[in-house]
Amino acid sequence: MAREFAKQFYNSAAWIKTSHAFASSKLFTCEKCGRPGYIVHHKTHLSPANIDDPNITLSWDNLMYLCLECHNAIHAQEAHRKALFDADGNMIGISPP
Repeated sequence: MAREFAKQFYNSAAWIKTSHAFASSKLFTCEKCGRPGYIVHHKTHLSPANIDDPNITLSWDNLMYLCLECHNAIHAQEAHRKALFDADGNMIGISPP
């Protein structure tokens, strides 16, 4: 389910048009396993900081068409990532999956 800050975007005509065209270009087939697809996934996840950036939200370079199982596997893998901090306690990144 979309987070609150992203609900308006996911209901927008621009996203509906983009996501359908992207899925159609992939023949509605999961890009990871070849099964029937389910969802257009953002490689760089949407955040309050980038929700208004069409290079993130609508760019086909940032999209993947996935089945539900592959989509859930990506998010489960990402859940095991950890925040990285410098010596002063400032967050400097996220560990790779």
